[in-house]
Amino acid sequence: MKNFFLICFIVIISTSVLGDDKMKLGLDVYNNKAQCGTCHTLNAAGSEGQIGPNLDNLKPQVPQTVIAVTNGIGVMPPWGGILSDEEIEAVAYYIFMSTKD
Repeated sequence: MKNFFLICFIVIISTSVLGDDKMKLGLDVYNNKAQCGTCHTLNAAGSEGQIGPNLDNLKPQVPQTVIAVTNGIGVMPPWGGILSDEEIEAVAYYIFMSTKD
């Protein structure tokens, strides 16, 4: 029984640490590498762009954001090939975690 709790504890701690790293990378991509805030509003990132949708209101799911960032949508250019898959996943995760209730 002790081993079960130890394994659960390790999984919870490692998920938190990995989640924090993913959030940091996502914020860096959002604010610096892709400069998403130029077009989008996202309170957590301190951005107030008015060209694209307000992400706080839209509350996109991770798969939606991955598709939009990778392929572009509307006037948004595609970032696939510019950002790595890891960066795209991280920015999608960051937006999702920053807008979920």
